[in-house]
Amino acid sequence: MAEKTIRIGTRDSELALWQAHTVEKKLNDLGYKTSIVAVKSQGDIILDKPLYELGITGIFTKTLDIAMINGDIDIAVHSMKDVPTALPKGIVQGAVLPRANVIDILVHKGNPDFDNKPSTIATGSLRRQAQWFNKYPNHTVVDLRGNVNTRMQKLQDNDWDGAVFAAAGLERINLKPENYINLDWMIPAPAQGAMLVVAMENDNYILDALSQLNDIETEICTYIERQFLRTLEGGCTAPIGALVTYNEDEDTLHFQGVLLSIDGKQKLEINKTVDISEWKKLGFHSAQEILNNGGTELMQKIKESLKK
Repeated sequence: MAEKTIRIGTRDSELALWQAHTVEKKLNDLGYKTSIVAVKSQGDIILDKPLYELGITGIFTKTLDIAMINGDIDIAVHSMKDVPTALPKGIVQGAVLPRANVIDILVHKGNPDFDNKPSTIATGSLRRQAQWFNKYPNHTVVDLRGNVNTRMQKLQDNDWDGAVFAAAGLERINLKPENYINLDWMIPAPAQGAMLVVAMENDNYILDALSQLNDIETEICTYIERQFLRTLEGGCTAPIGALVTYNEDEDTLHFQGVLLSIDGKQKLEINKTVDISEWKKLGFHSAQEILNNGGTELMQKIKESLKK
């Protein structure tokens, strides 16, 4: 094994560092030398603005992209759902790790009765907000920003009834409390629960190392979900959810996708099961169906309201 030390770039939050150390251990087990380089991202620094106001996509990944292009790090580890569907020139997907829990959960203050009492729920995600409003139109949703530790603290410090989190993030750093509800009716963000490692496209040594970490099933499922997102032109901002599950016994893929208006009043859904051989265009065709059934007009409305 060559002696090059692989410098692993990461955000400096507890969850991001957990993810980076997970990749580090996998590379070390294969005999590679590594070091961790922690970098603060714009998304972590600016906590007083909703995510969609901070420039459309890549707010959490831009800083690491620049560090990689500048040669300060060799690879970067991301929560895949934070990564824009188009990577910067010269940067490529090196590995998608086996997926963790995909669902969203509601962390609450005890005795929630959402069907009968108007509640205040916190989330910084338009997708979660829109799906919540769709189910509970008379509730209030407030913006919640910061890494998972910060958001958990803010939930304790405020009189909100609950806040929505990705289960995977809380499980990874043992922050999942006793008071939570699985929101199995909420379609997750494309690639939720998956970790992505990116590298420079011309670094064959690094790409060879990362290829040994790649999980093909997760790679295919997240590819389809992100293709759906890209075709709808959602970036990080529109309320778009997508989830693909693989049925090994039948060799089929089940696709669930949703596009909602920001207030949750309009909801365009798609559910389909196809043979695994159709995976390459599944996200594209599913998005086209949504666009043809009112999605084009809805995306236009979303873009106009976000400009305001």
